[in-house]
Amino acid sequence: MVQQGKPDVEQIWKWLDTVPDPEIPVISLVDLGIIRDVVWNDGCLRVTVTPTYSGCPATSIINLDIETALLDRGIEKIEIVKVLSPPWSTGWISESGREKLRAYGIVPPQEGTACGTGGSSPEVSCPRCDSKNTELVSKFGSTPCKSSYRCKDCLEPFDYFKCI
Repeated sequence: MVQQGKPDVEQIWKWLDTVPDPEIPVISLVDLGIIRDVVWNDGCLRVTVTPTYSGCPATSIINLDIETALLDRGIEKIEIVKVLSPPWSTGWISESGREKLRAYGIVPPQEGTACGTGGSSPEVSCPRCDSKNTELVSKFGSTPCKSSYRCKDCLEPFDYFKCI
């Protein structure tokens, strides 16, 4: 339902789809799947957000970026609600978001590979040359949600977005 003088929810979703993730700016918060709901409630726009994990250091920046994007478009009353249940999952990343990650040089999460098989690291293809001849450099990458890999063929380092 569109309230008089207020943009409809579909338009707001489009605006939010332009707000980049602060840690991986090639992907929007909508593509990342952390914006769960957008609804008008008595003249106030309520945006429900589920962070990638409860201790995500970018949460306050994300909330500020959402608020700024909406204020810049004339929405004055905004409530950002953090919801931790159900917890965010990499399965919530859109197909478009996965393609953007790969084009940026980050291997998107591969479902079912959270811990690898038998404690081993997941087999991932290089996002630059598509070689499967890769190796885990560190389970801990530039952010907690990524691991560092290296391609043994093109010798380029790259990140793998861990499956959660």
